[in-house]
Amino acid sequence: MKYYLYILKTLDNTYYCGIARDVLNRFEKHKNGLGAKYTRAHKPDYIAYVDIFEDKSSAMKEEYRIKKTLSHNEKLDLIEKNKKRTEKILKNLKSD
Repeated sequence: MKYYLYILKTLDNTYYCGIARDVLNRFEKHKNGLGAKYTRAHKPDYIAYVDIFEDKSSAMKEEYRIKKTLSHNEKLDLIEKNKKRTEKILKNLKSD
């Protein structure tokens, strides 16, 4: 079963990283205040990055790496370098 790692850009220019099996549904929950505590205080603006993993463990490892080792600027670089791929993944998810 696939898991998605996502990074949300917030209205106050911070980033939130998480994993979900249904990233679009999870984003809606974050927007409606039903997601993580962080996104209740820092309202999400849009999905800035998405990656796909074959299992939860792999997605969690990458989430940990992003949260613990990447600086704000490194997250920006990751997002920018994968912009077209993220757009493609989101387009495919929206058409399913």
